[in-house]
Amino acid sequence: MLILGVETSCDETGLALYDSAGGLLSHVLHSQVDLHALHGGVVPELASRDHIRRVIPLLDQLLQQTDRRTAEIDGIAYTRGPGLAGALLVGAGVARSLAWALDRPALGIHHMEAHLLAPLLEPEPPAFPFVALLVSGGHTMLVQVAGVGRYRLLGESVDDAAGEAFDKTAKLLGLGYPGGPALERLARQGRQGVFRLPRPMTDRPGLDFSFSGLKTQARNLIRRHEGTEDAAADIAHAFQEAVADTLAIKCRRALTDTGAGRLVVSGGVSANGVIRTRLDDMARAANAEVYYPRLDLCTDNGAMVAYAGWCRMQVGECDGLDFDVRPRWSLASLQPPAAD
Repeated sequence: MLILGVETSCDETGLALYDSAGGLLSHVLHSQVDLHALHGGVVPELASRDHIRRVIPLLDQLLQQTDRRTAEIDGIAYTRGPGLAGALLVGAGVARSLAWALDRPALGIHHMEAHLLAPLLEPEPPAFPFVALLVSGGHTMLVQVAGVGRYRLLGESVDDAAGEAFDKTAKLLGLGYPGGPALERLARQGRQGVFRLPRPMTDRPGLDFSFSGLKTQARNLIRRHEGTEDAAADIAHAFQEAVADTLAIKCRRALTDTGAGRLVVSGGVSANGVIRTRLDDMARAANAEVYYPRLDLCTDNGAMVAYAGWCRMQVGECDGLDFDVRPRWSLASLQPPAAD
């Protein structure tokens, strides 16, 4: 079964072909970083317009790379939500039009489910059940996963997601867009222990996250030490340490509460090296295993959408001819594949 995946939820246009017999054949990606850097963040209208320009040329490129034809595609999966409405409509419109022209089934995929399942594309995938940490610009959540579509939300951010806090703090430090990678680079120059920021909501029960206050604490430090040599790098270091510790503490608590022995970490922030190291250390101490997608599958991409589509379409799940997009869509509302 050959599945085409189409991802256009925000500022990356991604397409991929997943073959049930051969695995991930290839994926192609265009990032809009340079476009949005001029404005200091994602501009939804510009994102939508760029998806329109890129999606068909990327499809042609993907077919050439894999030596496949559109007629060989058995099904098309596309990101239905959550995300930017206009951007989602581009991918949905292209996917549904192609599905109609080829007389093939199409299925709208939940963006966070796709991230959650991305580590299953690796050569040594985790087995169900596991706990998943989904950590990106728009979401930070812990989910107990019993199987595809069998999700129980354990905790989530009550304000800023971790990636959003990274971006906002980077902007306060005068760094470029995207802020997360820029802050990580600056933090490498920082000194351990010069500043210490709080580990929010770790001194109380529960698995929810809050990073807005941490961002505010960083802003106060930045104002207090403006013009001080090396202060920016030291603050970036302290901020990153606080986020990494907070995520590790909450993940350890989730593993203990659920009795799970496996942790899956996915989403754009999972590419951060310090966070990976901290979670690896935590997992060893908890006698647990931790799994990540490869770095090029941490950010938004078509491969994870194609794989999530295959997981559901292999048992006959598909949408009707009418379709919509869901900019807001709860992961907890998903159900297991229809024939599961």
